[in-house]
Amino acid sequence: MSIETVVLAVGTEDEERTERLAREAVSVAEPADAEVVLTHVFDDAEFKRVRAKLGVNEDSEGSTPDAVAERHTTTRALAKALSEAGVRYSVRGAVGDLAAEVTETAGRVGADRVVVGGRQRSPTGKAVFGSVAQDILLSAPCPVTFVRQTAA
Repeated sequence: MSIETVVLAVGTEDEERTERLAREAVSVAEPADAEVVLTHVFDDAEFKRVRAKLGVNEDSEGSTPDAVAERHTTTRALAKALSEAGVRYSVRGAVGDLAAEVTETAGRVGADRVVVGGRQRSPTGKAVFGSVAQDILLSAPCPVTFVRQTAA
């Protein structure tokens, strides 16, 4: 199976994983000359906070989730790494549930792979707190690569 499109899920907690996420996305996309769709999903409060921090008026053109995602530090760091590796990419922003938005985007763009970061949890931790990565693994319309956060 040829890989043409890779969705790279980006969320609030991924600032600490940008280098590893970028490396994994490049390793999947580069050999196939695939496009990486950086999909940054904000919850409502975070979106408002980031938009305010960027000085973006909610009525301006720059207040869309796509525009805010393009200017977010984590997305810019990932975009820079992909660009330096010669990997084509685009940025999509969304506000809502991370797992749902990522799986919906993967379906809409016809993704061949989703790359998602996360941290290792005990079985009890997963049951009590849930796991966005686990939801994506179970719901994505294509294979998912999980990039685990390294221990500090």
